Amino acid sequence: MSGVRRLLADRMVLGLLALAALLFGMPALKPLFAAAFPALDRPLYEADGFLALTLDHLALVGASTLAAVLLGGAAGIAVTRPFGAEFRGILAAVAAMGQTFPPVAVLAVLVPVLGFGPAPALIALTLYGLLPIVENTVAGLDSVPEPVREAARGLGMGPGGMLWRVELPLAAPVILAGVRTAAIVNLGTAAIASTVGAKTLGLPIIVGLNGSNPAYVIQGAVIVAALAVVLDAGFDRLAALFSRWRPGAA
Repeated sequence: MSGVRRLLADRMVLGLLALAALLFGMPALKPLFAAAFPALDRPLYEADGFLALTLDHLALVGASTLAAVLLGGAAGIAVTRPFGAEFRGILAAVAAMGQTFPPVAVLAVLVPVLGFGPAPALIALTLYGLLPIVENTVAGLDSVPEPVREAARGLGMGPGGMLWRVELPLAAPVILAGVRTAAIVNLGTAAIASTVGAKTLGLPIIVGLNGSNPAYVIQGAVIVAALAVVLDAGFDRLAALFSRWRPGAA
């Protein structure tokens, strides 16, 4: 019984249960939405399956976050090395511009070039996720104590070995926090990708807004919210693992 209680108190378990119930049980809620919105002829979004939309949504978020990690992480590492230090201010400015430039505006610029579909959304979300990853990569590497670096040099480590075996493991929790921020922000922002033809959970939301159908909006929004809970709880687990694996951790 105590084990069941522990499971039910686990945010990730609750989030997964809620997500599964919404994805597979949404048709059963049709009478509830019909009663809540009696003026609607179609109270349940049925044009696309919610499971398929969720998988497409997660694929877009995963691809854009991975691209942001690779680009932002590499750039953050580069400006903390002697050869790239002079570009540190420029990188911070470019990353900030990517964060503050509205994704809708990026989509409007890219659609005439790339056409409708997931490609412009992928670029927009990648740009949107760069700032937290760049900032946290730089902050995490800067936080590595100089005596630790000196000890690594004393052991005969070169710059590459010190980066991979000492600096990145110590900076990993801070970098992971940046990845977490980027992923959560992209999860919510990906809904607007449906305005340019990408299939995401934003589709029922946008159709609902355009057709004055609040039931569709609620159905898309609650699934995105459940995904956010699961994703955030997953990053909590990753952070705990990094804390245990970090050099010197108990």
